Formats: sequence, structure tokens, C-alpha cells
Amino acid sequence: MNCKIETLPTYRVAYFRRVGPYGSANHEVMEKLKTWAKEKKLLDSATILAIPQDNPETTPLDNCRFDACIVVSEDFQLDDTILENELLGGRYLVYKVEHTAEEIQKAYTEIFSSIQSSGYQLDNKPIMERYVGDMISNPYCEICVPLKQ
Repeated sequence: MNCKIETLPTYRVAYFRRVGPYGSANHEVMEKLKTWAKEKKLLDSATILAIPQDNPETTPLDNCRFDACIVVSEDFQLDDTILENELLGGRYLVYKVEHTAEEIQKAYTEIFSSIQSSGYQLDNKPIMERYVGDMISNPYCEICVPLKQ
């Protein structure tokens, strides 16, 4: 699995949140985000982030939070139909994986054992799936794992 260390900037994001078990419903909230972004003419050169906020092994499934985010500029005016947040930048281990449910699940399994054996320490920030550009012609996503400085 390809990986590299990257320093990510602090992102201002607009997002929709879903609470409940992770799965196909996450796709629905991502589609809602893409529809919103398309209406705002943000989708063409977008950076989209999928952020599972909770570990389903330690959080009750009904309480797991999933955020579908799009990076927006500081001067972009948001309305009250969407939430806003700031994601702190820093050092991340970035894994490039095929954008299929099977490959992403496999990557998550491999990532944690890889991090343990490499000596890296996880930072207390969420892991993010990053999608840049046209997700139809680019069949990959990047799993960004926060590292302690």
C-alpha cells in the first residue's frame, strides 16, 4: 500500500453530519453534500473529506458520527443549510487506496498494524478520507492518518 508523510493545512469546511452505524447511509450524506456543492458551483475543483468521527469498536453504533465535508475558502459565505468547522492541519501519513468499500476496509485494517510496527504515534485528530478533483475519473481516495509532531 502506497503511503507518504504530508503536512496538511488547516481546512475550513462546510459539512453535513450523520449519526448512526457506518455503512451505506454514509453514501447518502455524501451525495447530499455533493448536491449542495454543485448548486454552489464548488464541485469542479473540490477537496472533499469523509470523516468517521468515532471508533465503532468503542462507541455504540447508534452514536457513531460521520461528517461529509468540502473545503471552502475563508471568504466563502455559508448559509444556515450546512454546518461549518475548522480542521486543524499537521503531519499526516497519507495512504492512496482504490475507492471501493472493500479496498477502504482492507486499508483500515492494514493501516493500524503498519503504524504500530513503524513506531509512529497517532495524534488525537480524526482520520480523514480525502477525495480531490473528479471522483469519477479518479478512482482513488487518500486515507489521512494524523501523526504526533
